[in-house]
Amino acid sequence: MKKLLSVVLMAALLVMALAGCSASGSNEADFKVGFIFLHDENSTYDKNFMDAATAATEKLGLTKDQVMFKTNIPESNECYEAAAELVDAGCDLIFADSFGHESFMLQAAQEFPEVQFCHATGTQAHTAGVANFHNAFASIYEGRYLAGIAAGMKLNDMIANGQITEDQAKMGYVGAYPYAEVKSGYTSFYLGAKSVCPTVTMDVKFTNSWFDIAKEKEAAISLINDGCVLISQHADSEGAPKACEENNVPNVAYNISTISIAPNTALISSAISWQPYFEMIVKNAKEGTEIPTDYCATAAEGAVILTELNAAVAAEGTQEAIDAAEAKLASGELKVFDTATFTVGGQTLTSYMADVDSDEAYTPDTEVVADGYFHESEYRSAPYFDIDIDGITLK
Repeated sequence: MKKLLSVVLMAALLVMALAGCSASGSNEADFKVGFIFLHDENSTYDKNFMDAATAATEKLGLTKDQVMFKTNIPESNECYEAAAELVDAGCDLIFADSFGHESFMLQAAQEFPEVQFCHATGTQAHTAGVANFHNAFASIYEGRYLAGIAAGMKLNDMIANGQITEDQAKMGYVGAYPYAEVKSGYTSFYLGAKSVCPTVTMDVKFTNSWFDIAKEKEAAISLINDGCVLISQHADSEGAPKACEENNVPNVAYNISTISIAPNTALISSAISWQPYFEMIVKNAKEGTEIPTDYCATAAEGAVILTELNAAVAAEGTQEAIDAAEAKLASGELKVFDTATFTVGGQTLTSYMADVDSDEAYTPDTEVVADGYFHESEYRSAPYFDIDIDGITLK
């Protein structure tokens, strides 16, 4: 009888081996991950995700056959179709990178419960109650604040050199849409600049597109013509930095360094490094362990970074000022949205109900001002700071 059982066990192990399995679980070579991108590598936003996905999967030992990219997927049912195709191709984990992809990713997650679906910048995972659907973002407002310090230091340098007067310290900002994500970003950038250059003001122009080279360049030129002496952006092309280089106007970009295309005007860029998050979700999906439902990655995890400071353009002492502020952010001494540093309609903000649990009516549901600051991305990973503060003019 024992001999018969041994033979049966050996046969079972042989079958598992022939099927590409081991006694402990599925063969790692069968694991696949798919990525859905709104644009291709010509978009600085999407290229940032692509580079992180490649670095993370290579670091974890996945082969090219185990990683699938789908590019130029619009925020439409084509996203659901792309996700379904990746499921059919054997993907165990699927990630999408654009806000408008979310509803289609959620639909796919509900239809394919055996696959993990992760999505950047979304708002629904923490209330949807779908176990295999996850949102993620990062505390990029901290990076934008630090980049703002570089901008403010440059303005001070221009004032000291007689290039502008204190009341001419006006920045311009090219924004994609008037969404909370964009407002949170440009407000934190402005507050960083204001922390070192108290007279700074800022004009904002929206392109109503995440990626449009011509519109972003046009918006930057319009801001320059309106008297803006430094330009930043939350838009996904190199249109604005190139306009700045052509007009000799200092520029702070987003996602990638623009020193190579704007050597005479590029200051610095802030960016989210998605590599730590990608490493975590791939590792957890492979091991069958839990992926956080709604995750805000931090600078301490290497998720919020600044690109190289351009010493040829930056004001003296800029790196030291950034380092000092970064240390205070890390210790908690400094809060980006400290309500003592800005006003709304001439008044200090003492209370604000934000739309954290998003619905179609954008109903305010959560008090987010406490202890003297606005608690951005603490109650949900995606930004919900959507306040128009004094000193910033929407054009």
